[in-house]
Amino acid sequence: MSKILIIDDEKVIRATLREILEYEKFEVSEAQDGEEGLKKLTEEDYDLVLCDVKMPKMDGIEVLDQAKALEKSPQFIMISAHGSIETAVEATKKGAFDFIPKPPDLNRLLLTVRNALDKKNLVTETKVLKKKLSKKLDMVGESTAIQIVKETIEKVAPTDARVLITGPNGTGKELVAHWVHAKSNRSAHPFVAVNCAAIPSELIESELFGHEKGAFTSAHKQRQGKFEQAQGGTLFLDEIGDMSLSAQSKVLRALQENLINRVGSDKDIKVDVRVLAATNKDLKSEIKEGKFREDLYHRLSVILIQVPSLKDRKEDIPLLVDKFLEDISSESGDAKKSISNSALKKLQEFPWTGNIRELRNVMERLVILGEPEISLEDIKKYADY
Repeated sequence: MSKILIIDDEKVIRATLREILEYEKFEVSEAQDGEEGLKKLTEEDYDLVLCDVKMPKMDGIEVLDQAKALEKSPQFIMISAHGSIETAVEATKKGAFDFIPKPPDLNRLLLTVRNALDKKNLVTETKVLKKKLSKKLDMVGESTAIQIVKETIEKVAPTDARVLITGPNGTGKELVAHWVHAKSNRSAHPFVAVNCAAIPSELIESELFGHEKGAFTSAHKQRQGKFEQAQGGTLFLDEIGDMSLSAQSKVLRALQENLINRVGSDKDIKVDVRVLAATNKDLKSEIKEGKFREDLYHRLSVILIQVPSLKDRKEDIPLLVDKFLEDISSESGDAKKSISNSALKKLQEFPWTGNIRELRNVMERLVILGEPEISLEDIKKYADY
């Protein structure tokens, strides 16, 4: 049941609004002036506030202003018998959802209340999802190897320098790219990832640069590519060592001139994109074999970040195991399992050729098949080593 606070110095208005809202099954509280209303907002959580503008002690705009600074700020609908366009604009600028004149029209009031509560729910859901995403993308570890990576990210993220992220499969190269983006000045704009190894060579150019209608047999309509989708933000080219030489030349032009062409068009499109790239290949060897352009390599590798393999940071395994146990329990809704010291030590002895990705899969298997406290016997039975 949504909680609504009515702040109004007119008792009749408060009573009328309460009757309407309680009939619609809302939980309603009242405050007779701005000071009392603000006090209630600091003491309890509300989903929505219906607030008069002209009140003694503290007017509605001031209540709105101070309420928006609270940790859990509700949606506000301002109501007034002395409304003006200027007042409505000011209230909206300060974060009010809507402005309704007195006496309020019943249908409009209820529609506005429902829309405001829908927005409140969306804002809450977005915060929860962001928190979950942030937790999922957390870079866990205190080893020297991972600290070097974190320090490099802190230095390079605020710049627009291109970064080439190297390391074996499963080490978390995309996680590093997410961190660089999240700590950059472009964090409010899109982060667009492309796995170059997963896209057939004949389609990679269309994927990156888009295409015009009729550019090829299946091009039934115009399509934006990843460069345009990442406008203002960050484009992450994963497994760039698998990109065709033809696509490499177009990427080079995009980096040099900030211009692209859709497939089937000669029209230049200006792009403002920071490019991050990653590979598990030795690109210098690929250059010698004629499989990768040297000029593109130098454009991409302004900053190099080498992500360590798990065997080079085994002291981080206990922290990673704890994180995975937490994540898996959260995803399944079950109680978090524990792990014995002997089991943990055994995990640290394994070579982990599949790196962090492999450790995550093994932990999921142990959670499903193991005891409430994962034991050394569970490790011997269910781990592959």
